[in-house]
Amino acid sequence: MNKARLTAAALPASVPFRLLFAASLLLALVALPRPGHTQGIVRGAQEGAYEGNRVAGPVGGVVGGAVGAGVGGAVGAVEGVFGIPHHGWRHRCRGYYDGYHHFHCYR
Repeated sequence: MNKARLTAAALPASVPFRLLFAASLLLALVALPRPGHTQGIVRGAQEGAYEGNRVAGPVGGVVGGAVGAGVGGAVGAVEGVFGIPHHGWRHRCRGYYDGYHHFHCYR
């Protein structure tokens, strides 16, 4: 009497490694920072160029832009690595800024 044996098709040994590689690649792509996190460099350069131009003219604008881009990029990178949210200064009351850029509460 002939008995036919059924054997399961064995997967090659490289398939689990490929699945692990694909899963890690997918996780790495999901963990990438979004384009909004790169605003430190651009905004730092803009504010540095503005302040430098205001204080020292065109040469100060060029130097301020370069320094602002470096500092803005460094601060943005540190905040991005540690996950520190950047919040501007917020007042606990409603008010206004006067001509000297000082904040005054209504009450």
